[in-house]
Amino acid sequence: MTTMKASLFKATCLAVMDKTNETGEEVIITKNGKPVSRLLPYRHKPKSLFGLHASSLHAHDDLIGSVNEDWDAEKA
Repeated sequence: MTTMKASLFKATCLAVMDKTNETGEEVIITKNGKPVSRLLPYRHKPKSLFGLHASSLHAHDDLIGSVNEDWDAEKA
């Protein structure tokens, strides 16, 4: 976490925003030595975790099909 004066932030705003986006490091902006704002990189949060990795997971098996094995419950 980096701390910087508001005057320095004002002078280097775009560069600080780019660096924060690249590194993910948070920046605290101070005015008269007191924290007044926090700059964080924007990260999209999904509405639900359901299906979050749907496009990256692939099954090469038939997960629903029969396995052609007898179960102990079927022998009785």
